[in-house]
Amino acid sequence: MQASTKLKIWLGLLVATVLILVSLKSILLPFVAGMGIAYLLDPVCDKLESWGCSRTLATSIVTAIFALIVILLLLLLVPLVLEELLSFFSSLPDFLASLEARLVPYYETLRQRFDLPAAAELTTMAKDRLGGALSWLGEAIAGVVNQGLALANLLSLIFITSVVTFYLLHDWDHMVARVDHLLPRDHAETIRIQAREMDRRLAGFVRGQSTVCIVLGTFYATALVLVGLPFGLVIGLSAGMLTFIPYVGAMTGLVLALSVALAKFDSWLDIGLVVGVFILGQALEGNFLTPRLVGGRVGLHPVWIIFALLAGGTLFGFVGLLLAVPTAALIGVLVRFAVGSYLSSHLYLGQNKTEALPPKDETENGVV
Repeated sequence: MQASTKLKIWLGLLVATVLILVSLKSILLPFVAGMGIAYLLDPVCDKLESWGCSRTLATSIVTAIFALIVILLLLLLVPLVLEELLSFFSSLPDFLASLEARLVPYYETLRQRFDLPAAAELTTMAKDRLGGALSWLGEAIAGVVNQGLALANLLSLIFITSVVTFYLLHDWDHMVARVDHLLPRDHAETIRIQAREMDRRLAGFVRGQSTVCIVLGTFYATALVLVGLPFGLVIGLSAGMLTFIPYVGAMTGLVLALSVALAKFDSWLDIGLVVGVFILGQALEGNFLTPRLVGGRVGLHPVWIIFALLAGGTLFGFVGLLLAVPTAALIGVLVRFAVGSYLSSHLYLGQNKTEALPPKDETENGVV
């Protein structure tokens, strides 16, 4: 079979797979979540197997402990978060009035100096934008809920995810071996090398970035509650969980926290403490957490990560957000392999390969 024919077959299979996934995106969430959890927990099962446990026993132990941790977190955090959210939305009009009263005198001084629009006009515009943002947030939450309830309800989603996780975790090594057996024999070793590279980068990023999000969410929430910021728990957790989007988590948390602080605090010292929490959090993330836990394992520039998240969300909704960065990391490995092959080919070098230099991995500098 000619190389061009093989290429057409593989491209056809890729397009067909993407089309199928797009058409089934409303039911993918429990399977994607189950696969992600199984991928994260597989090393733990492998460790228990090395200690003499059977795969079934190891899977049962790991799944039970993970489910218990998730249930305890939900029981502890969900009531607190819901209470703060309800309190936040109920006090939103008073909050906006306090913020307006605090900021308008400063704005009037700037308006007279720089000929800016009237404060009332800006207030109306801000309320319209806030209403639009809240409407978008409501639609986004409704979309996530609708995806989760496509088959039955939230409880069935949790049940299906648990079942999918257990069976994928139990059969993970068998599935990997089966896929390896199906690889084209002429290119099996090359594919294995790229698959190992994908696994190295993906595992390092997913586990490292998850740890960063949890640590920062805990830090922001605890610190904001300690400085007395109203709704500090929700703001801190949200900022931490959004950290996987470069700069978005810290900026969103800072804007929300600073707005609440300006409306609720009379002392500039208290406001400064709120700002200091996010400065300290960014220093902790940039100098310690991300370099040690994530490093350059993904090799993606922040702009590409943001693009991947937007593209994934547009194509697949909430599921696309979950898959965006891992998929981008896998594509990055393939792109690097393709660039390396091109730089060592006659297409790039012509007939004189002796002038070739070893291809430089630009991704380590965040180019691809």
